[in-house]
Amino acid sequence: MLRVSVWRGGAEGSLESYEVPRHPSQTVLDVVTHIQHHLDPSLAYRYACRVGMCGSCAMTVNGVPRWTCRTHVDKVAKDGALEVRPLRNLPVIRDLVTDMRVFFDKWERAKGHFEGAASRADDFARVPPETQDRKAVDAGIECIGCGVCYAACDVVSWNPDYLGPAALNRAWTLIRDVRDEKGLERLRAVAGDAGCHACHTHMSCTERCPKHISPTAAIAGLKREVLKRAMDGSL
Repeated sequence: MLRVSVWRGGAEGSLESYEVPRHPSQTVLDVVTHIQHHLDPSLAYRYACRVGMCGSCAMTVNGVPRWTCRTHVDKVAKDGALEVRPLRNLPVIRDLVTDMRVFFDKWERAKGHFEGAASRADDFARVPPETQDRKAVDAGIECIGCGVCYAACDVVSWNPDYLGPAALNRAWTLIRDVRDEKGLERLRAVAGDAGCHACHTHMSCTERCPKHISPTAAIAGLKREVLKRAMDGSL
């Protein structure tokens, strides 16, 4: 049997203990699902695809933010025990479910939406894969907004206004996208006290990203670009 402590309630909740049967190739999401199906149907948690595509099942497992559908119990259980909590740095709605609005609101503050000049009447843009701009975009474009990097970021914990690694990574991919027309406005949005220069380069976001993206590298790129534009007077 596996001893599992699960966060119950809201921000002022507490851990509740359960015993769950062990199985081969069992994931942490399997464990949480067993509790909800067989032990306590009132347990609230979030998931969708179960195969590492949507990122909605992200939780804190033994102190580390992870996708629970891709996290095998055998690799994270300590002495036959698991502790499962909601993601850090986000408001808790109930049990293991967090409110992601603050996370996506920061994407908007970083102007994380594409704004091109072409219309549907124009031909497709052709951006050669070997160009440096295209490579920079490709390195960060696979982010699916799961919030793992945001939960892993100590700077967000210290400064709730900080935009966070996911929003800044998104801003960098758009700044390097040659089709986008709002690069200067975007740089201004990420250049403040809560923007890229607030990053302490702990690299916890890069270490924890399930998609193997490096928001740290993207943030470093933003810092360089902000400095460059500040020195030439265009910012």
